[in-house]
Amino acid sequence: MRIGLVIDSACDLPQDYIARHGIDILPISVRIDDTVQVDHRDEVATLGFLQSHIAERGANAQTIPFSVEQIRDLFLQKLVIDYDYVFCMTITRTRSPIYDHAQQASFAILNEYKAVRASAGNTTPFALRVIDTQNLFSAQAILPVEAARLRDAGEGPAKIRARLEHLALHTYGYLIPRDLYYIRNRARMKGDRSVSLLSAALGTALDIKPVLRGYRGDTGPVAKIKGFEPAAARLFAFAARRVAAGLLTPTLALCYGGELDEMRALPGYEALRTACENHGIEVFESVMSLTGMVNVGKGAVVVGFAAEAHGFD
Repeated sequence: MRIGLVIDSACDLPQDYIARHGIDILPISVRIDDTVQVDHRDEVATLGFLQSHIAERGANAQTIPFSVEQIRDLFLQKLVIDYDYVFCMTITRTRSPIYDHAQQASFAILNEYKAVRASAGNTTPFALRVIDTQNLFSAQAILPVEAARLRDAGEGPAKIRARLEHLALHTYGYLIPRDLYYIRNRARMKGDRSVSLLSAALGTALDIKPVLRGYRGDTGPVAKIKGFEPAAARLFAFAARRVAAGLLTPTLALCYGGELDEMRALPGYEALRTACENHGIEVFESVMSLTGMVNVGKGAVVVGFAAEAHGFD
């Protein structure tokens, strides 16, 4: 059976991994004033757009996910021909309409695919499953990496589906933003009042950085640490301890809102890489998607992994 994998462009995976495993992307467009950039997870294009736009006006950007019709067309024009079963893994539905769009599109796809497949010489059934990763950015990456591993091992759709749905409930993403004013302004632009002006002002004045946790569709602070570099060091040390305690998949994913060498130079990063190497954990590094950067700002860092329930220490 030919099994296809689909992610949206907020899912932070390296460009070469996506290409090597034939993963298809539901792109998200970003509009800043009169400029529109389609996020195809091209790191060079993302960094170029970052330098020219995000720092000045990114908080006012509009993100435009694929519509129901665009998702339907992608499947009917390509995916129902190329594959027999497709897993579409999306950013958490609590932060984006992509999951709901894909679910709505799935009904039309399953009603209309037979004629398309028949014209391509294939009369066997087609199926798809839309899965909410319940997380953001590099934490989204845990599911498609596991799906690719199981597919390459010859596992069928039923086992892959059960595994992905289980992992979605046990995936954690930890994010540290650099600029609380940016987060506050972006939240206000989207109508989200979870970051007040007062807390942003106090945090900036005192150089306090929150550690935000994404888990089961919810995002909120789990720690407040003075200084970005000390916060990053504490996050990396925490992640290294979780690696030593045992993860649910041999995968840890990181993304950074800028050049990756800046992330690699942060304190504690090399120790985390060493911990992963010692415990057989594969590390995925990627430049944060343009979609991610317009939502959390330049210079943010995210660590994602799947694990049993735990607290941040």
